[in-house]
Amino acid sequence: MSVAGRTDAGVHARGQVASLVAATGVGPQQLADAINGILGPEVVACDVSLMSDGFDARFSASAREYRYRIDTGPTPDPFSARFEWHRPGELSIGRMRSAAHVLVGEHDFASFCRRPGGDRTTRRRLERLTVGRAGDGIVVGARADSFLHQMVRSIVGTLVAVGEGRIEPDVMPAILRGRDRALAGPIAPPHGLTLERVIYGRPRPR
Repeated sequence: MSVAGRTDAGVHARGQVASLVAATGVGPQQLADAINGILGPEVVACDVSLMSDGFDARFSASAREYRYRIDTGPTPDPFSARFEWHRPGELSIGRMRSAAHVLVGEHDFASFCRRPGGDRTTRRRLERLTVGRAGDGIVVGARADSFLHQMVRSIVGTLVAVGEGRIEPDVMPAILRGRDRALAGPIAPPHGLTLERVIYGRPRPR
């Protein structure tokens, strides 16, 4: 079995994709009913389809989209607190956007991840990084061909530090060049992060 996005404990997935070789005679609807009956409502199969030989949920994906929710209100919302980071107090959207703009593109994100070990590269192409308001909070959206371990949470924690005024936006290039996790901000907690969507098909031209 293969899954499109491997997430940390506590991270959510709205659009996770998994692929497997099923036993002969097991149809898509039968498999969906079995999954939902055993694992629902915490885990549900929204759609099950037969795919061509060679399809792999992880390696066939061309991009992944994550969303991180931050609640800046004075008190946590008991109905949504499991899915957002309650961090009371205003953050500067303008400063956060300025810092986010620097990170878009292909870079070495060693300062924003847990080291993968061995000789595996820490270069990734971050296609999009957005910061916007949503009610009493802020939503950070990220899209890339693939992400490093704790990369989104590290980016969010750093953007929050920028929004608080503890890190200046113009320091972001130096943080990238330094390739040192200690230069970036703290890692945001996992429960505010959701894998929203996995994209398949030919990637957009670079």
